[in-house]
This record gives sequence, C-alpha cells and structure tokens, in this order.
Amino acid sequence: MIPLIELRADAEGIFIERINKFLGVARINRPYAGIHHVHIHDPGRLNDIITEGRKILLKKAVNKNRKTGWDVIAGWNKYWIPVHSGYHRRISEEILRNEKASPFGRVDEIKAEVRYEDSRLDFLVIKGGDKTWVEVKGCTLESEGIALFPDAPTKRGRKHLETLIELRKKGYGAAIILLVFRREAKCFMPNEGVDSKFAETFYDAMDAAVSIHALRLIYEKGIVYLNGEMPVCSEKARNL
Repeated sequence: MIPLIELRADAEGIFIERINKFLGVARINRPYAGIHHVHIHDPGRLNDIITEGRKILLKKAVNKNRKTGWDVIAGWNKYWIPVHSGYHRRISEEILRNEKASPFGRVDEIKAEVRYEDSRLDFLVIKGGDKTWVEVKGCTLESEGIALFPDAPTKRGRKHLETLIELRKKGYGAAIILLVFRREAKCFMPNEGVDSKFAETFYDAMDAAVSIHALRLIYEKGIVYLNGEMPVCSEKARNL
C-alpha cells in the first residue's frame, strides 16, 4: 500500500440524526462529551455509513465562527470509511504527484481546478507536451462486491462526463479517477438504479475512450492509503 495523506480524528461519536444534506446531530465522546450539530461534507445519501446509531469520527472545525464546530470525516461499516469530500483534492493530488501511484506515471505538470468553456474540471495533467483533463469522484457505496457511483442523482457529475467526451473528440486526453473507499469492492460500475442518465453518459465516455481509473483506498490509523486499481465491471455484472 502507498500512504497518501494523514486524516486524523479529534474525537469519536455516535450519529443521531441527519437534519438535511449537510447537517447532522451526534453524541460526541469524552473529552468533548455532549450532543453537537455536525457538518456532513458529502452530498450523497450515505445510507449504510451515516445513519442513526453508527460510530463516526470527527474533526474540529478550523473556523471558530462556523455554525457547526465539527466535521464528520468517517463512518463505521465493518471498518472506517472516509465521507468528507473536501479531502478528495488532497488525496488525488498526492496520487498524481507520486509516479508509483499515478495512473499516468511521472508527469511534467499538474494544474488544479482548470476551466474548460463553461465547466471546471479537477485537474489538467501535462506529460511530454500532451494534455489530459481529469475529473475526480469519490465512491463510498458498495453492493455485492461492486463499487457504485453515484449514491444520489448528480447533474453536475453528468456534465463533467459530457465535457470529458467533448475533450476526447477534440483530441485531448481525458480521464476519470474514482476514489473508491470500499475495500471489499472487486470492480466499479455506475449506479444505474440511482441515476440512469449518469450511467448512460458514463458508458458513452468509455466508448469515447475516456480512461477510467477506479482506485481502491484504505483508511487505517489516521492514514489514507492507495491499494491498487480495480476494473470496470463486466457486462454480466452490469446486468445484475
């Protein structure tokens, strides 16, 4: 395994209730014992991770003036699963800068948050003069050994795929990096049951030669590790 970033918790607690997409209530253990509002930095449903009675890891908010003093960084389902999408950029940057970890090997330059027409993509990777546009997605849902994204409908995600397809048609490199936080997953597939339009566009992207990299990440003892790459599921799995 390749270590990527430290992601250490300040406290552990028990999740009580999700008030809305980004706000929840938790009972935090000592020395911060009490009931607190907590920030959930992930727009997904997280139905098998962040639900009533589950253990969570929390980090103190840096901004003292924020309405919520805590961020949920991971939830427990047989093991700790990171659920704070704000760390995806740091994780993916570490992957891209490490030639042993990066799907692109050693690169010459990495630019973050680069605009193309009316879209903003996560990275532009330059290698030997060739440009590859990269979009990163975090995957926290697994079913029967299959990693699934998204776990909630995402028009924004579909637009990113459409942009990557357009870039490929213009002769640029284009890639999707999926940060898969479910270690038991054997392969990845788009979640057609939740967002059929995203799934259709995902397969269109594959047909257009957008490269897909589903990377298995493991979170242990406050460190996020890269543990290899998994394939896109076969047609047989797609039809399950």
